[in-house]
Order: sequence, then structure tokens, then C-alpha cells
Amino acid sequence: MLRVAVIGTGFGQKVHIPAFQSHPGTEILAVYHRELETAKKIASKYNIPCFSDSLTEILALPELDAVSISTPPFTHYEMAKQVLESGKHLLLEKPVTLNVQEAQELYLLAQAKKLVATVDFEFRFVPAWLLFQELLSQGYVGDRRLIRIDWLGASRADASRPWNWYSQKALGGGALGSLGSHAFDYIYWLFGAVSRLSAHFSTAIPQRPDAQTGALKSVDSDDTCMLMLELADGTPCQLTISSVVHAPRPHWIEVYGDRGTLVLGSENQKDYIHGFRVWAAPPGKPLSEIEIPPRLLFPENHSDGRVSAFLRVVDNWVEAINNGREIIPSLRDGVYSQLLMDLAHNSHEHSSWVKIPNLDTFLN
Repeated sequence: MLRVAVIGTGFGQKVHIPAFQSHPGTEILAVYHRELETAKKIASKYNIPCFSDSLTEILALPELDAVSISTPPFTHYEMAKQVLESGKHLLLEKPVTLNVQEAQELYLLAQAKKLVATVDFEFRFVPAWLLFQELLSQGYVGDRRLIRIDWLGASRADASRPWNWYSQKALGGGALGSLGSHAFDYIYWLFGAVSRLSAHFSTAIPQRPDAQTGALKSVDSDDTCMLMLELADGTPCQLTISSVVHAPRPHWIEVYGDRGTLVLGSENQKDYIHGFRVWAAPPGKPLSEIEIPPRLLFPENHSDGRVSAFLRVVDNWVEAINNGREIIPSLRDGVYSQLLMDLAHNSHEHSSWVKIPNLDTFLN
């Protein structure tokens, strides 16, 4: 049984705690919140034996094996470094850090300590996405000619939503960190490395009210991202991300090749995991839906799709720890996602195309 501490109780309470308590191979030993009384209430609600407002205190628990971190991005580096230095396995939310140098340091530390460190890149474990990846790897589309990705949502479309860390670029806020971190990972997983990119960011809602006073405060993080990517094999890829639009098709990936077309998409506005379907067509023919085989389906569909997907992330992590094998995705994949985010900001600031270094070369 893997004994885990959950650090962060926003997304952690909605997804991490339910998943760990549902998984047969994990037990939650402790929970962290920066306010001790809140940590105590959460521990009581979920029957978690230990609670604290001190990560150092939690890491000192002799029975503890591993830690999951789901706090805001600006806390990830220091917390994850402390976890790894204490010899505990790590599950880290994305974006993994605020810059690629911090991500690289965490990856190398995990390697040196021989710890299993993974990132919650949950789209790699969603049934329709697994089918989509299989069809791509089998060469369904042939030679790729164009990839189009739209990830459009309204989570921050309400201008009255209060100002917080998400409104601040320096703290890891913005659509690129929230959604682009995922997109850069699954582009690498599905299509391979990126050779160069061009990015332009904008902020549709430049001010938000302070939660306490109501006074308007400036927002400097992005809420819409337009990116052009050129993959290592030369395929052009168009990526559009927004958190401030009401779109009928919130998440859609289209791949066009000389032998066919593949489409992965969801019209589910309320759950970004459930609802994905796959369509395919040979050249000149209408798209037809491809049924997801039972072997790829979730064993249990939780009402919140994020729990269903995260359970597979946990299962992958536990299996790697128990069997001493290398894990994919690992912090190495987190480094690559962060590298592309850093270079996308660089491209936006200089209004230019930016070359992407080979990851192995970069890490060495």
C-alpha cells in the first residue's frame, strides 16, 4: 500500500483525494493546507489521519512514501524540491514550475535520487485519446499535412470573476500555463517534437475586481493564445487556446494526411474529460465515428471525469513505484512542456519565430 500525502486542497480536494481514496493501492496518510484549521477540517471530512500547515512536518512522517502536489504553480518548485530531497516519490500538477530551469533541476534531482516523479498529464489516459493515438501510430492518415487544434472555454469569460494569482503572469497564471501546458505535452505525445514556433498572446479582460474591496486590479496574464508550430517532420500545426469564449466545440483536434483525416473532439461544456469522440474518413469521404473499444474505457465512470482520468495517472504511478520501472509521462515530459511555454513567451515578446532545442541535448 502506497501511503500518500496530498499537498493542496483546491483541485486536490475535488480530484486528488477522491481518486487516492478510490484506488486500491493507495492510502492518504496526511493532508496539507497553509491554514492549520482548514487542514484539520479537511482531514476530518475525509477521515485522513494526519494534517498540518507544515510540509516539513508532513515529510517527517516515517510511514510516508509519496506526495502529490496540486497547489498553485508558483509554489511547485520549492515544494517539489523539498519532497524529492526528502526521498519521497512525487506526483506534480502542471505547469510543473515557473520556468524551464526550475523544471530541469527537479527532473535531474528525481533522477539522482532514483525516485518516481510524474506529472498529471491526464489526456494521455482518456479512452478516446488512446484510440486516437493508436490510429495515428498505425498510420491511418498517412503523411501528415496539417494539424489544427482548438481548445476554447469560458472558465474566465465572466469579467466579474475576482482577481487572483491566475491574473498574474509572474505567478504562473494565464491560459498558456493552465491549458497550453497540457497541449504542449499531448502534441509531443501524439505527433512528436516541435522544431520551431510562433506565438501571440492577448488579454481580453485586462482588469478584474479585488475579492475583498471590489476595486479593479490589472491583469497581465494571457487569456487567449494563438500559436503556429512546425513539427520536427515539417508538419504545420495551428493551436488556438482561450479561456474567455463561449464555444460550441470546446476541444477539437483535426489531423489531415494524404491517406485520411482523423478528428478527436468533445462538445461537453461542463466536463473537460468526458464526452470525447473520434471520427475518421479516407480522402473525399464523409467522417464517420469510430467506436471506442471496451479495453480502452474507464473501468468506472466517475461523475467528475477528472477523477476517472486521474485514477489512471495514479495507477501508472503506483505500478512504476512498485515495479521499479521508468515512468511515462515523467518530469522529463514536464520539462519539455515548460520549455515550449517559456519559448512561446519569448516568441510573443519578440514577435518572431523561435527554434526549439532537442530535449536530450537541452537536458545534457
